[in-house]
Amino acid sequence: MTTFLKNSIKLMIFTLLLCGCKDNSSPNHLFQGIPDNSGVKKFNNITLEASLKPFKKKEVTYYKEVAYTMYSQWSALLKHSDTISIMLWTADGSEIMDYKGSMEQPLEWAKYIGNPNTKHEVGSGPKNLSLHERAYVYREDAPDFTYGDLKEIIQVLKEVGKELTHKPIRIGATFDPGPEFAKSPFKYEKHPEIVQGSAMGEKTFVNSYSVLKADKTPYAGYPEGIPDKTPFGLFFGRQSQYFLTDLGFDYLWLSNGFGFGMEPWSSTGTIFTGKGFETDKLIDTKRKIIDFWSLFREECPDFRIETRGTNIATGVDLAKDGVDLRSIYHGGFNLLPPPNSPWAALDGDFGLELMGYMSRIADIPDNRFLFRYYTHDPWWLNSPWLDRYGREPHDIYLPMSISRIDENGVVALPTHLNFLTIDDSLGDMPDKVPNEVIPHILTARHDSPTEPGPLVWVYPFDEYHDWADQQQDRVSEMYYGDWLIRQAINSGLPLNTVISTKNILSAVKKKPLLFNESVLFTIVPDAGSEMEIFWIDYIKNGGKVVFYGPARQAGPQLLELVNLENTTPLEGEFIVERKYTLDNLEHDYPDKILHTSLFSGGGVETRVADKSDISTRILATYHQDNRIRDVMWIRNDPSWEGGKVAFVRGTNSSHYSGGRLLRPDNPQEYFIGPKMLRDVLKEFGISLQIQKRDPEIKDPKMSIVRSDNGFFFSGYNPNTTVVQKFRFQQGAPLMLGYDTKLDRGHATYSFPPSWHRECRVFVDQLEGTLKCSEATSGELGIKRRLIVNGLKNATVRVYPPKGIKTEEIHFYNNTRYPYREGLVAFEKMQDSMGTYYSVKNISGQLVVSWE
Repeated sequence: MTTFLKNSIKLMIFTLLLCGCKDNSSPNHLFQGIPDNSGVKKFNNITLEASLKPFKKKEVTYYKEVAYTMYSQWSALLKHSDTISIMLWTADGSEIMDYKGSMEQPLEWAKYIGNPNTKHEVGSGPKNLSLHERAYVYREDAPDFTYGDLKEIIQVLKEVGKELTHKPIRIGATFDPGPEFAKSPFKYEKHPEIVQGSAMGEKTFVNSYSVLKADKTPYAGYPEGIPDKTPFGLFFGRQSQYFLTDLGFDYLWLSNGFGFGMEPWSSTGTIFTGKGFETDKLIDTKRKIIDFWSLFREECPDFRIETRGTNIATGVDLAKDGVDLRSIYHGGFNLLPPPNSPWAALDGDFGLELMGYMSRIADIPDNRFLFRYYTHDPWWLNSPWLDRYGREPHDIYLPMSISRIDENGVVALPTHLNFLTIDDSLGDMPDKVPNEVIPHILTARHDSPTEPGPLVWVYPFDEYHDWADQQQDRVSEMYYGDWLIRQAINSGLPLNTVISTKNILSAVKKKPLLFNESVLFTIVPDAGSEMEIFWIDYIKNGGKVVFYGPARQAGPQLLELVNLENTTPLEGEFIVERKYTLDNLEHDYPDKILHTSLFSGGGVETRVADKSDISTRILATYHQDNRIRDVMWIRNDPSWEGGKVAFVRGTNSSHYSGGRLLRPDNPQEYFIGPKMLRDVLKEFGISLQIQKRDPEIKDPKMSIVRSDNGFFFSGYNPNTTVVQKFRFQQGAPLMLGYDTKLDRGHATYSFPPSWHRECRVFVDQLEGTLKCSEATSGELGIKRRLIVNGLKNATVRVYPPKGIKTEEIHFYNNTRYPYREGLVAFEKMQDSMGTYYSVKNISGQLVVSWE
């Protein structure tokens, strides 16, 4: 019996079991008869990315076996999608540029492990060369494919996918500007003039707005050869149209920042050199990038484009590389916005990943955006789920906690989900990975936001693009603003909801109470702007806002509201005086801070205007000789109906010393300024404390989701010796299933490297050891029962799911099954802390259940 036949029989048994069939008749497809009562919010599309390595034999029956495996391994997830896509990493995109229109043409494909475009030939050179210096063929008997073979594989994937799932199947092609995946004589021998970016060494990445020299070779779109000075966008668009059409592809993926600037992985670029901003290049560079998209669409008008984007962020990309995301998004180019960067798998920089992701989805072409997860790497001999992540799901729960809010005030989640990739560098597809990853994806999706989080980033998407057009002297401000938020998230700021300044204007009009439970973070608005008028009104009517960054362009009304005045800017080393205590360190934070104008939007120029104002409390100041600058304060005028405003000037606490990214200042020598954005939350009733040995230990990263009236906490803990302490206005949060020892009203927890926990119970109590546990229903009609132990004269607040009526919730004190005694009177509350039920003066055990 052949392997294919054996696997086909296994698959038939699998589908029979999956579909719940009770006779010998074969089910129509994988998902027939399976009701979806999971509560998981459906995706529009799920994409399984794969190389050609699993197709180890040139046989149609083998192609079908591989296709069956692909769809069946991920079936528990694919049932939650309207459409299924397979994105093929055939080569590096050179197969598109080299295509001559013949199915008999040999196909150079990504059959390598390592970089095949180095000075060392594949498989040659001393053994101590790294994979970045020399590549190997992934197996000795790797097949030789033609373009016709690729077309056959595409057809098999569509046929098998349709047969198994009865869902629409799309197949995507890929283009990468770099040297990583397959040999590319087109880039590095025939047309090195297009290779101008330096992401993987000097002149290694194709520049989208480069120009081709003459080439007499016939191509599908240029049978007479390429004329001299042909824009690359024009050539690539025409070749893509022929290639995608002839081979049966449905869309094209542009990888590694292609189409989004010269240096997609770097904090420097065409505009920012690391020493300054050459803004005279900005207008021309922006035009060249948009010209690429326009020229491409002239030749390839209809195929959908999906994009990886850069590893950085909207404001930084615009400031350092002229990437006009607004014009790209709204230019009618039919593309999806870039997803989250996969770099957190490599460097643990979740601040960069989450900040960059939010900055790109604050304003998008329509309602579609995607989340991408890094399961395997088919090129570099690693499988992130198994090794880089160590099978810890932090890069699932943290980015999947992110949501955007649209102009109607609707909380929007990713519509698309991608997996890079479902095969590893050896062409294998181990069951272990989907079996372990899928439950976390489904849990994160089930627990995803239904309302704004406790903190909301109001992203200045339009302001940044307007500055690039009209106020280029402010380019450094947009560069600084994104980096500040990156470091703040890395310092423990739980920021995972984003809305653009444009959208908040309409959202609050339609839903005035939308952000009643949230603290909003935003830049200082310009004088006379619509946002200035909005913020003044919003704060005076009870809103809670943290302004960050320079205030040089602020108008007199806002300056008066914040009690702020600007004076002579200073930079360099300062002594920082913090008039508050928060974190608990054995070796305290340094009292020095370094403020560099280039990386912090200018010098420190702010101070409190009226020191006698009793509504203002200064929290931090910088001292340089006898000069003082106020850098963090809070103001809450009694006439503001509970409104409160904080100002944090913000020091980036980063520098450029070569390499790709800005490097944080040495935390043993300098206080890290962005941490103040977490510190100031205490003034809004959110105390997030960290207990660790010394400043060098990395802070935990965290997100807080509000879903179905509950709180879902997720985190990444790079050092498990760190203790976290939480207290909110509601009290100490009791993470379901965890014990906590209260410390001055704070719940304390020592978390593993990754964690995700539900919280529906908060306790107002100073000391004691508490636990909130799930209990069995044990009673017809009761959907859920929670038990809290360790209470001492406590006030307990409970957040049941939405839709629970007052008569359907029950509280019992110090009783046991069957819960007939100990009923406790409770009060339903609806205030700035949300909708909850409160009981007071409770000691011992509290049982709460709802129908």
